[in-house]
Parts: sequence; C-alpha cells; structure tokens
Amino acid sequence: MIRIALIVAGLVALIVSGGDARGKLAMLLGMPGLAAQSVTDPDVRGVMLYQSGDYAGADDAFREAGRGSTYNRGLSLAATGKYPLSRAYFDAVLFANPADSQARENRNVVNALIPPLQGEGNGAGRIATTVIATAGGSPVAEARRLGRPLDEGRRVADAAWLATLPDDPGEFLRLRLQDEYGRRLAMGLTAPDKGDPW
Repeated sequence: MIRIALIVAGLVALIVSGGDARGKLAMLLGMPGLAAQSVTDPDVRGVMLYQSGDYAGADDAFREAGRGSTYNRGLSLAATGKYPLSRAYFDAVLFANPADSQARENRNVVNALIPPLQGEGNGAGRIATTVIATAGGSPVAEARRLGRPLDEGRRVADAAWLATLPDDPGEFLRLRLQDEYGRRLAMGLTAPDKGDPW
C-alpha cells in the first residue's frame, strides 16, 4: 500500500512540477527524444535533441538559443553536413577563447571534410584572368563600366601624362634615394645627418 502511495505521489509531483523536471527525469531514464519535448530552454532542448540523433532539430534549437550555444551549433552544423558554416562557428569560439582545444580539434576535423577551393590556371601556373578592357578604350571608361569608384584627385597614367615627364633617369634616381632616406629616417632606421664633417 505504501509503495502505491509513493508511486501516485511521484506521478502527481511530476505533473505539478512542470516540463523541465519531466524532461530531466526522461533524460535520466535515457530517453533524450522524449525529454526534449517537455523542455523549454532551447539550449538544453538542443543538447537533448542532439543526443537523440535529431541533428536538424538540435541545430534549430541552438540557433534559437543564440550566441551562448556557438560551440554546440558548430557541432550540430557539422552533423547536418554544413561544414563551411560549422568551421565558421568553431572559428568564432576560437576567437573568443584561443585556448579551447576541443573547438580547435573539431575545427580541424570539419576543415578536413571541406574540399579545397581550386581556381583555374592559364597553363603557366598563374591564376587565369579575364581581360575587361576593349581595344583602344579608355581605362577610366572601363572602370566606370564596372562600377568601381575612382579617386577624383589622381590622374590616370596614360600616354598624355607620360609625355609630360622629363626623360632624366639620374633625377629620378636622386629623388627615389631621397625618398627612401626620408622613409628610413622616419622609421628610425638611419641616423640623421650631423652636418659636414670637414
């Protein structure tokens, strides 16, 4: 008789206690899928769904849980086959805590599952390019056609501009050396001139 009273009291306590307690009891009994149905916290529900094998449901729960479930979301994304996004989530965990060895190991495993990007070459070991300029056209017109902003204060190095430059290699070299000396002086790599030693 006492045993039946205890069982009835336990059932009444479970009914009155609410969903989270029923979920924890179901989890202790080894039924994570049933436990997930009665838990309101999305992070805990996601863990229960993940343990029951419902990875898509777990991913939805971790997305609902937000930033606190970044590591768990990386796991659920990997389990659902979304490897690049999973790697990004593990990168976010490592950005916040670079010493997290589990996140680093999981990131490396997921990274190995992502096929490497391979560009197309031009046969000479270089990345293939596409010529956008038309023959005889202006580079400025082509840049405007592509929608790229131009620096209004700068001049394009076209044939007319090159004709205005003096053909004096010595002067160019002197100016280039003077500029390099100024750069090194500003960086502290060269001692300043102390005047004429003679």
